[in-house]
Amino acid sequence: MAGNKKLFRYYYWVILEFFKKHSRLILLSFFISFVAIIGFLSLSPYIKVAMTKQEVIGLVGQYDINNPPDEIVNKISNGLVTVTDKGEIIPVIANSWEVDPQGTRYRFHLKDNLLWGDNKKFTSKDISYDFKDVKVDVIDDKTIDFILKKPLAIFPTYLNKPLIRYPLIGVAGFYKSGKIKTKSGYLSEVDLIPNIKGYSPIIYKFYNNESQLVDAYKSGEINQMTLTKKSIADTFLSWKNSSVQRKVDYSRLMTLFLNQKVKILTNKNIKDAIGSAFDYQKLSAYGEIAKGPIPPTSWGYDPNLKSNTYDPENASTIVRNEIKATEEAKLNLVTSYNYYDVADEISGELKAIGLNNDLNFSSINQIGSFDMLLAYWKVPTDPDQYFFWHSKQTVENQGGNIVSYNNPKIDNLLEEGRSTIDLDKREAIYFDFQKNIIADPPAIFLFYPYVYTISRR
Repeated sequence: MAGNKKLFRYYYWVILEFFKKHSRLILLSFFISFVAIIGFLSLSPYIKVAMTKQEVIGLVGQYDINNPPDEIVNKISNGLVTVTDKGEIIPVIANSWEVDPQGTRYRFHLKDNLLWGDNKKFTSKDISYDFKDVKVDVIDDKTIDFILKKPLAIFPTYLNKPLIRYPLIGVAGFYKSGKIKTKSGYLSEVDLIPNIKGYSPIIYKFYNNESQLVDAYKSGEINQMTLTKKSIADTFLSWKNSSVQRKVDYSRLMTLFLNQKVKILTNKNIKDAIGSAFDYQKLSAYGEIAKGPIPPTSWGYDPNLKSNTYDPENASTIVRNEIKATEEAKLNLVTSYNYYDVADEISGELKAIGLNNDLNFSSINQIGSFDMLLAYWKVPTDPDQYFFWHSKQTVENQGGNIVSYNNPKIDNLLEEGRSTIDLDKREAIYFDFQKNIIADPPAIFLFYPYVYTISRR
């Protein structure tokens, strides 16, 4: 027992002398280790993102599992057909189709051995497009009929929407969905697994606003994001490990809608004055200036359209000559807080030419009454815009003609444009449509917005 005590005292004094002799080195090593651990914990998100081959993409918006973003849907599934940039209709899930002599029954034949993303067999019974006034008749597992009330030559173009079943299961996509996370009923994370060799996995994470999105990128939680505000995107230009790419989003068009139930706004000269009131050089900071309602990426776009020109003096003269004092009114200009900068400029320039207006803010999803509405319009991929401008497509009739536009010439052109599948004929019709709608506009088509994609190198 005494021997053990002597041995303990021996080691005690040896260790004590060691610490006395090397105390500075021990403290320095401890400090360096502490700093290294803190630094590793701070940089670990970046190291994790750098080491992984998968893309981690941040998106802004609240989406539920029944309403996923198009970016995901287009990766995990396909429609019966796809429409090329040249307007050609190419079968994808479908193998072929034919139409009866009356033009009201379309029969589609499916390809062989189609499977859902979870490897369940895909049959014609699984096809659900929920079209209004279209009857569906399933002939067998590989054949389906769509029966229309009246002929519509461009009907196959509406079958390009990807088919999805719960929960985010697609068919014939480049990817299939993996792990899905939700929070308070909304998607918080969706993992995509590639179906094709050479493709990298993708993780989508969702945020309520751009501020949260930016914080997620800075913390290393995501390695790619897309922003709409140039001022925020520019802050990443100095990041050596990040690249910033500016693109034009041709799927959205900033538009000033003119309510045609307001007498002043039906006056063609007043419409011309409004079109000349805006400084398009300033607006070009927000996006690519539009010439009409069909984007330049469309095969139906007329490149020879004339652009609106900034001429506030002439616009002021027109307003003074056209609007009598007894007719003068204060117009109700409605928009979203998200578009405040643009809306403030638009409102000020309208006032400068003599069109008094009150700028009011509202949720775009809950628009009430308006004289003028400034909002992004989701432009259809096909130049057929019957739903938005035909006189029969008013809001009262559950259509998209929110300004109650009524122009017989435009009605005829829209009807002709969807009555043939011949691309040369359709192109000529939509060229004519663009010239006529610019001559008597239901809205002022302003710009296609810039978007900024920030990604780690």
